[in-house]
Amino acid sequence: MSFTERFRSVQEATRSLLCVGLDVDASKIPAHLKHDPEPVLAFNRAIIDATKDLVCAYKPNLAFYEAMGESGWRILRETVRMIPKSVITIGDAKRGDIGNTAAQYARALFDDLGFDSVTVNPYMGFDSVDPFLKYPEKGVFLLALTSNPGSRDFQRQKVGRTPLYEKVVRAAKKWNTSANIGLVVGATHPRELKRIRSLVPGMPLLIPGVGSQGGDLEQSIRYGGDKEGMLAVINASRSILYASSGADFAAAARTEAMRMRDAMRAVMDELATSKRRVRR
Repeated sequence: MSFTERFRSVQEATRSLLCVGLDVDASKIPAHLKHDPEPVLAFNRAIIDATKDLVCAYKPNLAFYEAMGESGWRILRETVRMIPKSVITIGDAKRGDIGNTAAQYARALFDDLGFDSVTVNPYMGFDSVDPFLKYPEKGVFLLALTSNPGSRDFQRQKVGRTPLYEKVVRAAKKWNTSANIGLVVGATHPRELKRIRSLVPGMPLLIPGVGSQGGDLEQSIRYGGDKEGMLAVINASRSILYASSGADFAAAARTEAMRMRDAMRAVMDELATSKRRVRR
């Protein structure tokens, strides 16, 4: 089973497109947890326990753990171990370097930390991506068109008549010989998201930017999903992690995750109904 097939099977089993980003800022966790010997780990455990039946993936952002120094790596490793094997783990590292360095990043993320997939910056070219692709069972999400305002500085610049992000998409399609490449496409670019999905109809799209960054959930599914409404991976971080700053933070996180999951299901069901009508 390829990585893409596995991701689809997880989404079918969970009926969820939701990915929770474990971008944990230690200064924002509830005050009562700060008396715990491992406050960030305790926070992550509670969030995972509260949401694990509602998601298709978890995405820890490595920067938040690296900033904690030596203890952060241990917390990250323990967090990955706590995530059920029935869902996908995405190491949000955005690594990108020359080949021999990229090979070490791949070893660290796949062999040591044990992630199912990672985010990779492809702007140094194929030799910076290839070491990750040498793990055919693992997923590699290439940055294509990111959700931040600065994405227009370079990613939208034209190479001839073609935007640079589209060059990345077309290259990713050629490199995807093991069906293990996905793309990162921000929800803040709905028109481009629709275009990218038309270019890669069967590739997973990791879609950040829904909520606080202004991306629209329904559009992200309609434009980012495949013909069955699958393979769109809708990431939410702050809105779930910090739904409450009190002792009820885990219950509040579950409520928000369930709200998002149910909203996704409503769109998915509508798409499925429309498809059945067309067949008739």
